[in-house]
Order: sequence, then C-alpha cells, then structure tokens
Amino acid sequence: MKDLGIRDVVGPIMVGPSSSHTAGALRIASMARDLLDGAPVDVTFTLYGSFSQTYRGHGTDHALVAGMLGIHTDDLRIRDSFRLADEAGLRFAFKVDPTTKVRHPNTVDIHVFDDTGGVLDVRGESIGGGAARLSRLDDLDVDITGEYNSVIVYQRDVPGVLGFIASTFGRAGINIGSVSLKRRRKGGQAINMLEVDDPVPDDVRAELLAYPDIEFIRFVPANGLNRVPQTESPRLAPEEAEKLLPTYTFEEGSELLAFCEERKLSVGAAFIEREQVRDAVLGVCEDEARRYLSRALQVMRESAQTPLGTDVKTMGGLIGGEAKRLQGAVPQTFSGVFTKAAQYAMAVLETNASMGRIVAAPTAGASGVLPGVLLALQEEKGFTDDELVDALACAAAIGYFFSRNATVAGAEGGCQAEMGTASAMAAGAAAQLFGASPRTCFDAAAIAITNMLGLVCDPVRGLVEEPCQKRNASAAANALVSCELALAGVTATAPFDETVDATRRVGQALPMELRETALGGIATCPSCIGDCAACR
Repeated sequence: MKDLGIRDVVGPIMVGPSSSHTAGALRIASMARDLLDGAPVDVTFTLYGSFSQTYRGHGTDHALVAGMLGIHTDDLRIRDSFRLADEAGLRFAFKVDPTTKVRHPNTVDIHVFDDTGGVLDVRGESIGGGAARLSRLDDLDVDITGEYNSVIVYQRDVPGVLGFIASTFGRAGINIGSVSLKRRRKGGQAINMLEVDDPVPDDVRAELLAYPDIEFIRFVPANGLNRVPQTESPRLAPEEAEKLLPTYTFEEGSELLAFCEERKLSVGAAFIEREQVRDAVLGVCEDEARRYLSRALQVMRESAQTPLGTDVKTMGGLIGGEAKRLQGAVPQTFSGVFTKAAQYAMAVLETNASMGRIVAAPTAGASGVLPGVLLALQEEKGFTDDELVDALACAAAIGYFFSRNATVAGAEGGCQAEMGTASAMAAGAAAQLFGASPRTCFDAAAIAITNMLGLVCDPVRGLVEEPCQKRNASAAANALVSCELALAGVTATAPFDETVDATRRVGQALPMELRETALGGIATCPSCIGDCAACR
C-alpha cells in the first residue's frame, strides 16, 4: 500500500475538472511518454469503464494528449493540448470500449509510436486523487506508480543478469529499493522492474546495455508532484528519521487520536510532524510540508475568488455565474459564514469546470468544500493564514484515512467518497480552528460523513458541473453544521474509523450506474439528458 502523505490528500494542485479523469489521466500518459526512447509521433488511446463514458466532459482527452506532450498537471496549457499536439506534429486518436471488463473503472490503453521507430503498449489506471499506475507494459502485468524512479530492463531469462544489474548500480552509488521480475516463459524474454533512489545516468545505462543478455531499458522518473523547491538542508538526518518513522505509522484514526492525546498535539500538528519525518527520510527539509500547504492555500484562494470578479466559461456551459449571484444575494437572505462558504465552494467549481487551477481536496470534483469553509471562517472570524495551514493539515489527516481505508474516487465509491470525504475533512478542520480537542475533530468528521453516506455520483452529461457545484455548497454547509454539533458536545453515531469502513462498504454496494458513469441518478432525468456539444 502506498504511504500516503499530505500532498496526496490536499492535492494535487492541478487543472480541472477531475482529479481521477484529468490529473490521473495526464499522469498515465506522462509515464508512458517517459518510457519512450524518442518523442511520440502517433498515439491511440482506448478508453474503458468510466473513462469511456465521460472522457470528453471530464477533460480526459485533453489531459491524455497533454501528458504525451510532457505538460504537467497544474499547467493551464492542458486546455489547449489538441492545438499544441497539432503544432508539435503529434497525431492522436481515441477509441471507446464501454463493454470490456477491466480491473479498474478508470482504465486506458495507450499504443504509441515514437520518432525513433519504437512502439509501446501500456495500460494505465487512474486510482483516485490524481494518482495513477501502469498495470501492463507490452503484454506483461506490472505495477508502476511513478512514486519512485523506476527502471524497466528487458532481458533474457538467464542466470547472472540481475546480479550484473545490481553490481552495476552498486558501483554507480545507486540504491535499489525493490526488484520485481516478470517473464513470458522460462528462458525467454523477461522484464526486470527496479525502484531506485536516484535517476540512472546515461553512462550507467550504456554499461547495462553492453551486457549481451540485456535487450533494452526504459526509465520512469519519480513524479515529484507538488514538491516545493528545497532551499534548506533537513535538520533531521535520514537515518534518524528512518528510526522515528514507525512511530508515525497510523493505520486508523484511533491510532492518530491516541498519539495526539499522548503528545498533547492538535491533529494538524501531529500530521505535519508525520510529514516532516517522512520528508527527512528522503533528505527533504522539514519546512517543506508547511510551504506546500501555504502554496495550496494560495491556489485555493485564487480559485475561489477568480469567478467572483471575472466571467469564466465552463467546458459544458451547465454552470457559470452562480457564485456571483449568491454573492449579490447575501444582504437579502442569510448572511455570514454559511452563505460565504457556499459562495466560495461554488466559485471553485466554476474555476474547476473551466479547466482552471485548483487543489484537489481530496478530489477535483469536491475541491470547493474545504476552501469554501476555511476562507469563509477566515473572513467572518479573523483566523490567520498560519491557522488555516494548520487546519489544512488536520483536513489532510482525516482525508488520509478515507484514502487509505476506503476510497476517495467517485468511480469506486460514489459521490459520498468525494463529497462526503471533503465534508468530513472540512468539519474536522473547522473544529480545530475553534480550538477543539482531537477527539472532537474526529467526531465532527464522523458526523459529516454519516450525513452523506450513500450519496451517488451522477454527473449530468458526464460533466463535473451539475449537480457537483450545488453539492459542494451543500457539503460545505454540512461541514459547518457537523462542526457546530461536535463543538456542542454531540457525539457521532459511530466512531470515526467505523464511519470510514461504512463508507467503504456502501461504496462497494453502489451499482456501476451510480458511480460516475452518468448512467443513473439525476443524470438520467429527462431534463438532464443530452449531448455536450462544447466538449466534442
């Protein structure tokens, strides 16, 4: 299981509209590009499952092409990737296969030629929150996430090859983290997959390729998503951090809660401490975690404010201008934090749906909930940016357990997985802002998700616009109510960890039609059925 951190939950910082269907799809194509020996010149994408149903409305097509061009997930040029591909001489085509059963609902096959004459076939899966993995390389099963540098060695299945690879890396000072061998038959071609701590220099690759039983080598660099450039050396040595790491291995919320109560730390402070230790193991400065959260907060603020001052054009045109209308209605109806939270939450979704830059928290479809709540509370109650950063860390801790023990992907667990998790994150973060104990923060989160169990994912016309925008506003209000209840001493129906498990079980029970396919729920109402001409 991947060791999730703050950047995996409050992140990635990305261009919308969907973390799974846009950022995750781009990441798949980017890893495929890294495997090539030259520049891609002709690529065919075959889309399965949820990808095949909603790829235009979710920007999956633009993201896949952008990934093949080497564009990053937070680059606003993603929206122009088709034009940029034409200018670069990259031919591309999409095929849709909604009937073939695949392991994961967000699956794409990529068949690509490069300018050296090489050809590559990969299968990728977008696994939620912008993360992705390659599950097939040529015709062999693999598991490549891009979390670490990956070296893929095509070789003959004979004795001595692995030993030569290990000794060559050893002489070059490259540490091997893991090794996995796949082979077609005994004595035939095999693929050796190694995760290494450092990039492999050209001279080391040349030395490997000179060995008679090694055919060729592919390399996927660590993604480095959301990393802030390091300006200082870590104060804690990697060896010291490695010894401390088991202390910060929290499998359930109850373990983090006990840690907080024992150390007298807030949930946010404890989770930042955990991130600092994880970073120090990699030789990264301890301050980077807070720097990243500060950057995320700034992106959240920009995404919430831009649609209030500028007209934005969304991909499908189903939403746009609602946040402005709500802003103008404040003096006439409800005032205060609830209306502002809804206003900011809806504005973020307008930014997201127009392929603007947002922070997935935990996903792009639910990206308005957390900034909506935090920015409204800051305006109404005067909280500082530093306090909001600590609250973001608390939110990340809560989202971490949903990501780890349930899912935050709508295609796997319905909208409860996205919007429910976001609401729970915001409820816990709000409680911490008001000085609540860690136990009360977890209670607020548990109440929030309990209120949203069973919420289906039914994007109208396959777009992350309707009913997503209104649900972001509602989830923000739910977070505030849940926080208020917990602060008043009202306890959750079930403990936090049990609510996370309930979310997992309910998500598994939802039929495919209610998990981001646009084949059920509100998406099938007569008034909502139609084509998205703007997304063709």
